Amino acid sequence: MENKKTILVIDDEASMRRNVRDVLSMEGYILYEAADGEEGIALLKTISPSLILLDYNLPQTDGITVLGKIKQLHPEVPVIIFTAFSTNERVIEAMKNGAYDYIEKPFELDDFLLSVQRAVNYAALINEVNQYRTEDAPEAAIADAQLVGRSGRMREVFKMVGRAAPSDATILIEGESGTGKELIADAIQRYSLRKDKPYVKVNCGALAESLLESEIFGHEKGSFTGAIAQKPGKFEIANGGTIFLDEINNMPHSLQIRLLRVLQNKSFYRVGGETPISVDVRVIAATNKNIESEVEEGRFRRDLFYRLNVIRIYIPPLRERAEDIRPLTDHFISKYSPVKKYILSEETAASMLSYSWPGNVRELENMIQRGIVISNDNMLRIQLPDSTRPKESHAHEESGLSFHEQVARFEKELILTALRKTGGNKSEAAKLLGVHRRLLYNKIKELDIE
Repeated sequence: MENKKTILVIDDEASMRRNVRDVLSMEGYILYEAADGEEGIALLKTISPSLILLDYNLPQTDGITVLGKIKQLHPEVPVIIFTAFSTNERVIEAMKNGAYDYIEKPFELDDFLLSVQRAVNYAALINEVNQYRTEDAPEAAIADAQLVGRSGRMREVFKMVGRAAPSDATILIEGESGTGKELIADAIQRYSLRKDKPYVKVNCGALAESLLESEIFGHEKGSFTGAIAQKPGKFEIANGGTIFLDEINNMPHSLQIRLLRVLQNKSFYRVGGETPISVDVRVIAATNKNIESEVEEGRFRRDLFYRLNVIRIYIPPLRERAEDIRPLTDHFISKYSPVKKYILSEETAASMLSYSWPGNVRELENMIQRGIVISNDNMLRIQLPDSTRPKESHAHEESGLSFHEQVARFEKELILTALRKTGGNKSEAAKLLGVHRRLLYNKIKELDIE
């Protein structure tokens, strides 16, 4: 495996190759060069670059033909096309044949470096996604594989993450509850230019309005009853880095106005404060509702939506990407049982494919975890609410229970099973469930478990 910053340049102009080499070498990349397509293809049989820069106009074999051969050898390596005579037809043809991006010659240096960084980020993401698929991969590599998905729709999500991460643009992530919006936000931050800076998360739906305001913007001493000391807010703590605002659709209108001002002016006041505080923070927001519908129905400010909607990433529900169910299942089995291997029957696997997954990936993870806890052998038994129900149906509507009620009931059963297995030892039960002891204590209290 080549260094993750290895780049192959295929261009018949020696001066162009030299210029690219000089620029990218200074950025820490390792460069390989080829003067034509055949030489480039021969090199690809001995190296595995993270990115290929390919000229459209090549002697003997044109760039599109070379692109096709590249995709046969290394289908997931991003390819950026160089073209001196760009036309819409050429762009469409290149992208249709699998190019990641295209750059017109001559190009601006900053634009070129940004495009290269995006493509390398995308390659790193795909490598991360594929780590768990290697049967002989070490456990550490499996544990690090946080992004799982082989479906075409998730690959498009990963590609967008690779493109968006190195910029400072505000990002809006949209998707149903349990689809993995926070993981995508984490990946954006992990591959951003602010990756070594503060990364702060706020759940806008978890706190009352007054508490949320203090949490986000901080407060001055004596600004309200109980404010016994000055407290910096999350924006202040995230200065220079990134803030993730989850469930932003639940943010009260009064705070939406304050957030809009922060995005516009890059400054804010603490609660009870009179001195503006300037910040440099990248904002990533997530919503589990269709945000445009929320705007139309007056629950979300239109001007704030426009400010947030610079780059929009939609994560499809699990029922719309059945190809990801099995790899996700394998991933969660490895996560919760790194030593003992489990067998999933063909019947169970088929039932999982026909289930609608109203709780998405989170529901799948919970079911795998439960199956491992209650298993007495190496056969993994997944108890679906109704494995024969068509995907269009909604189990929670027919059962009379809401999704949250079903999740609570499932969590209670899971905890009781773990407590029985450990003879009531909460510390051991927490280890068995793979959660922190304090979280288990809170859940026992929340679910009223005797």
